[in-house]
Amino acid sequence: QVQPFLPPWLAQPKLVQKRIKDNLVPIRDVPGINPRLLKRLQMNGIESFFPVQAEVIPAILQSASNGYLMGQGGYRPRDICVSAPTGSGKTLSFVIPIVQVLLDRVVCHVRALVVLPTKELAQQVSKVFNIYTDGTGLKVVLITGQRSFAKEQEMLVQKKVTGYCSLADIIVATPGRLTDHISQTPGFSLTQLRFLIVDEADRMIDDMHQNCLNQIVKAAFQVENHSGSNMLFQRTKPGPVTAARQVAKCISLSCSCCPQIPLQKLLFSATLTQDPEKLQQLDLFQPRLFTSVYSEKKTPGDGTEAEQDTHEKYTLPEGLSQCYVPCDLNSKPLLLLHFMLTMKFTRVLCFTNSREASHRLFLLIQAFGGVTVAEFSSRLSPNERQRTIKEFEQGKIQLFISTDATARGIDIKGVNYVVNYDAPQFIRTYVHRVGRTARAGEAGVAFSLVLRIQERRFLRMLEDAGIRDVKKQPVKGNALKPLLQRYEEALCKLEKTVK
Repeated sequence: QVQPFLPPWLAQPKLVQKRIKDNLVPIRDVPGINPRLLKRLQMNGIESFFPVQAEVIPAILQSASNGYLMGQGGYRPRDICVSAPTGSGKTLSFVIPIVQVLLDRVVCHVRALVVLPTKELAQQVSKVFNIYTDGTGLKVVLITGQRSFAKEQEMLVQKKVTGYCSLADIIVATPGRLTDHISQTPGFSLTQLRFLIVDEADRMIDDMHQNCLNQIVKAAFQVENHSGSNMLFQRTKPGPVTAARQVAKCISLSCSCCPQIPLQKLLFSATLTQDPEKLQQLDLFQPRLFTSVYSEKKTPGDGTEAEQDTHEKYTLPEGLSQCYVPCDLNSKPLLLLHFMLTMKFTRVLCFTNSREASHRLFLLIQAFGGVTVAEFSSRLSPNERQRTIKEFEQGKIQLFISTDATARGIDIKGVNYVVNYDAPQFIRTYVHRVGRTARAGEAGVAFSLVLRIQERRFLRMLEDAGIRDVKKQPVKGNALKPLLQRYEEALCKLEKTVK
């Protein structure tokens, strides 16, 4: 069998503790954090960092220890990739160092850009940035298409007699809207961009957003045609590192040529691809990988270390219990009602594979009655989505039915159960869905309703990803009988509603 070849940075990553609660690090024990930010963290009730934060924050700060105009020793800083489970604190691990590095900036330019796949995720990240930039003079702008294009343009740039000036230091954006501004907003410039943060990086690679990343890099190294002080820091796109380039670099440094602002990429994901070919598209520079996706070595009785299990590709939250229920198609709604009414599940996040399935199930549960239910899909306006999430978090809604729109990175607080009403077809979908519960070291349960015809494929998919602790939990037909009559009445109501 041919062993897959991985580049050294993927094969020998920096391992991060996966058990959150046992490995909290007091915020004052993490070196290099500005006292102002320490104070702000404490004001927000944060006394300890999660393991990912304790490792990644110092790494980003160290890469910008000479300020943002050049990397350490005049060299280009290494790109950073972080692969850690959902709910392990990835957002704060880039917010804190970026705010700190930009604290001393004098002129407002776009120096940090965070790209996220969904509006909800972008709102969430922008909220965190606003908390830590409050009172610093740094300006955070959110561009997701929720405001008109002209309104967003007003928030990004201002035209003065001397030319255009930026109104944003940090931009949080979705790909589509960002590329529109790059091509259509006069005066919008990324030539001073220092940090490019790609959250949910694997989805950005897989979807059609790769072109967006190429456009950002192209805009960052675009030559500005107007004269002025900006020419001092004009940058050229770096090529591969060769001996000749290093000699030229040493000569230019000794001649005190202008420094070049480096562009550093920070990638975050719960399911970072291990495919070097896909990662190649991101054009990473000497990347460092921080990961809590690994198998711990078991130590047998004789004291020797056992072979590490190389099959584990994803790490799930440590407090998560996983079960699956074999069933047939007709009994799926009844099983969900059984969980809600007989088993008294509360704060349940239920996933379907399509918007139509989600809406139909919502109408059926509503017609049955006895369960406070809401749906979450692209048919709702952004304000309605936010209100629904808030009501769910407050406990006013017991059952929250959704498509995979919410499965990506959105932090919905207080999810006790995740129910995969439709079994996910891909392992990464499964990992992101079940990661909505058991966040930040809490406990949670995930149930998957698996058709008997899908059972073998479903279990093989989990096993191939190193997920083996999924318990089979059959529900006897007798348990569903008391619900049958009301269920048939609800079906009749649904038929009328659908017509």
